[in-house]
This record gives sequence, C-alpha cells and structure tokens, in this order.
Amino acid sequence: MEDRTRVHVFVNGDLPQQEFCDAIASKADEQNVTGWVKALADGRIEAVLEGPRDEVYRVVGLCRAGPKGAKVDGVQVDREPPKNEKTFKIKK
Repeated sequence: MEDRTRVHVFVNGDLPQQEFCDAIASKADEQNVTGWVKALADGRIEAVLEGPRDEVYRVVGLCRAGPKGAKVDGVQVDREPPKNEKTFKIKK
C-alpha cells in the first residue's frame, strides 16, 4: 500500500492566478497527484493535493516557489485524511 497523503494548501502573494492554477495542475499531472486547484476572489490560490507523499510535496514545492511572474508571500499547508480523489481539476 502506498503512503497516501492529502494536504489543503492556501498560497498568498502577488499571484498571476490563471498561470498559477495551470502550473499546479500541470505539475500535479506530472506527479500523478489528484485533487483540485482554484483561484479565490481575494487573490489567493487554494488547492487540495492527494497522492504519494513525495509527489504531493513536489507540488507543494511549486506552490512555495510559484511559476514565473509570481511573488509568493506565504503558503499554508494543512494535512487531511486521504479521500481517494481520482482526478485533478481546475475549479472555477
């Protein structure tokens, strides 16, 4: 049984929201991480990431660094029990 991890992430800063969501979705796909990401009205990015621990934290690493043009001021990461998400999507 793989070590499944689920985290709920909030990213704040000066963030190009669509590019940030696209970058997280792309990295999650590359790492076989499931869950979702969305841009919030207050300018933050919210994401739920689930999968093998190392792969999840590679995506969290992207959240901390941000894609080109992003200035990340802070990242909040809270662990949650896995819910066996099957896909990754960008929520509107």
